[in-house]
Amino acid sequence: MIIPSRFRMDVAGNLSLIKEKIRIACSKRSPDLANVTPRLVAVSKTKPPDLIISALDAGQKNFGENYVNELVEKGNHPDLKNRDIRWHFIGHLQRNKVNRVLGVPNLHVIETVDSEKLAAAIDSGWQKFRKQEDDKLNVMVQVNTSGEEEKSGCDVGQASALVKYVLENCKNLNFMGVMTIGAYGYDPATGPNPDFLSLIKCRESICRELGLDKSKVELSMGMSTDYEHAIELGSSNVRVGSAIFGERLPK
Repeated sequence: MIIPSRFRMDVAGNLSLIKEKIRIACSKRSPDLANVTPRLVAVSKTKPPDLIISALDAGQKNFGENYVNELVEKGNHPDLKNRDIRWHFIGHLQRNKVNRVLGVPNLHVIETVDSEKLAAAIDSGWQKFRKQEDDKLNVMVQVNTSGEEEKSGCDVGQASALVKYVLENCKNLNFMGVMTIGAYGYDPATGPNPDFLSLIKCRESICRELGLDKSKVELSMGMSTDYEHAIELGSSNVRVGSAIFGERLPK
């Protein structure tokens, strides 16, 4: 695929700049967050394999995809499936497409578990795809912190119950943390993002009610426009796309 000049990006240079911004954001956090090392997930949706390869060559390992078909195609691409890559599925997942996602080589985590039925389907399906008996699949529980109907995720008040279900009933899954998308376009200059604060409080409630170690429950929040702010508040997993790869290619 030939990429038009206006869409060509210095992927390696962008990654370097973002990592420096992440370092600076970490330096601004409170002392209790000093041991939290943020993970950068390069969101490669709609991007061709060439750009993903450029990022891999620059040392990036974690990549996020929103759409099942794209993840399956890229995950099985001959130039990608044998690389040291970790795929994060970060889009809404329907139960009838679970097995397609689970069959993707190098699948690392599904960040968007939003119901017990979906968790059960992933748990059941993973038995067919795991390579070793004790090979658990990482999952995150998605929380709809903004309360917007068009956003996926469980209600804040249901998060603890869903996490409890995963821990007690999904023996093939490893609960990794909680994730939110939040409302788009929030300006951090007006104060801390309420969606991020909501996810932080949600994690605190989950850990208190279920007796979990807060340091072992991740926060996945922050994207290209607000990842620095999210990191300052304690995010351990930021999903950055356009700041790395540029604007989306036209379909």
